[in-house]
Amino acid sequence: MARRVLKLASWTGVALTASGFYLYSNKYLDPNDFGAVRVGRAVATTAVISYDYLTSLRSVPYGSEEYLQLRSKVHLRSARRLCELCCANRGTFIKVGQHLGALDYLLPEEYTSTLKVLHSQAPQSSIQEVRQVIREDLGKEIHDLFMSFDDTPLGAASLAQVHKAVLHDGRTVAVKVQHPKVQAQSSKDILLMEVLVLAVKQLFPEFEFMWLVDEAKKNLPLELDFLNEGRNSEKVAQMLKHFDFLKVPRIYWDLSTKRVLLMEFVDGGQVNNRDYMEKNKIDVNEISRHLGKMYSEMIFVNGFVHCDPHPGNVLVRKCPGTGKVEIVLLDHGLYQVLTDEFRLDYCHLWQSLIWTDMKRVKKYSQRLGAGDLYPLFACMLTARSWDSVNRGIGQAPVTATEDAEIRNNAANYLPEISQLLNHVPRQMLLIFKTNDLLRGIEAALGTRASASSFLNMSRCCVRALAMHKKKNASSFFRRTQISFREAFNLWQINLHELILRVKGLRLASWVLALLCWLLPTPC
Repeated sequence: MARRVLKLASWTGVALTASGFYLYSNKYLDPNDFGAVRVGRAVATTAVISYDYLTSLRSVPYGSEEYLQLRSKVHLRSARRLCELCCANRGTFIKVGQHLGALDYLLPEEYTSTLKVLHSQAPQSSIQEVRQVIREDLGKEIHDLFMSFDDTPLGAASLAQVHKAVLHDGRTVAVKVQHPKVQAQSSKDILLMEVLVLAVKQLFPEFEFMWLVDEAKKNLPLELDFLNEGRNSEKVAQMLKHFDFLKVPRIYWDLSTKRVLLMEFVDGGQVNNRDYMEKNKIDVNEISRHLGKMYSEMIFVNGFVHCDPHPGNVLVRKCPGTGKVEIVLLDHGLYQVLTDEFRLDYCHLWQSLIWTDMKRVKKYSQRLGAGDLYPLFACMLTARSWDSVNRGIGQAPVTATEDAEIRNNAANYLPEISQLLNHVPRQMLLIFKTNDLLRGIEAALGTRASASSFLNMSRCCVRALAMHKKKNASSFFRRTQISFREAFNLWQINLHELILRVKGLRLASWVLALLCWLLPTPC
């Protein structure tokens, strides 16, 4: 024990020394922006969490009831300390904390439930700081650019905040303004996280979280470039223009920079707000179907995926002009581009899961890097138990017991999960996050794991695989053959959906007949 504590102290010293040396020797990094307090806070929190895990569980028999209860308490204490660190250090720390909080079925519930609050506790920049960023980037004062500008932001996130404003020509716009210090701090924060993750790995070799640092390194520079976000916004709007239910706010390029993004103002309720939908007579099942179609198209057909669909970024409304229900997709900073090889393997895997072809589930899970842990990989991907995967994920909805089992397994298999996340293709990491965020929305709407959502996914998989085969076909006859096969597969899916609807109607008629028999007068 003394040796491990000494090792912890040594690595803490190494972390501080390495961070300090790097900051002071690198002319591009200003150590005054980082600050000894900021570094010290992160190192101290990591040390306290590590010490808690090292000492609290050592005298309790592994796997016993007492061990499980004590482990849950340590998880909760550690999650709260991590959450406090993220709130104190802000910026990149909050962004990474939000990412962890979105991994509902991959991390212990104590962490995900605690870190979820970071979506609503992001810091706000003062109006003076907002004015400064706009002045520096657009070269004018706020009153020169806008007829009116709301000082109170509509919402604040880890990297930016959004204000409502009115241009001098009367157009109402949303103005997204980056927090002024986040750009300078982000590279230093990632460096610090990398050192700390390496230190934790020395103490707990079975836990591998370098994937988290790698993702932050790759994605943060893109998210901090609002011109990139604008281009993503226009690309996805063009890509999904055949969905008349999708609304992507228009970008005003003449007043946009890397730190300021001006877009059309679109109002609506958050996608998980059932009260708003009931008040506005919006069908939750229709919203869930639309959301599933939209994301299936992004993932399986186009390989260009909006990876931050938390409720604040997905609004619903009735279009003022037509009264049609619309989904409004916001915040286009974080997208995952899937390679064709990955996308097609992922299509095959989901097809195998939907139609319960376990040999192909194993084959394509292993092609995606799961190795011998393919059963765990399938459970992580579907958020279903291995028994449900074997029976067919579309055969029965998720029960409360099964959901609790999956969440408990996230704690029990944490070393294996971290190992898997470190070995699967990096494209898979944001897909896991996106899947869990979408499942959270479905759970809030009460539409999770419906058969129709799996059938819509299957349609997109069939289309995507057929498109790839036709693209590589060498003759007209072969392309025609593929088209007929595609049409037949889609017809099979439509027939299966019709049978399910008929069964549903038959069940409804039986229930109605039973009610009429039990309560003849009201019927």
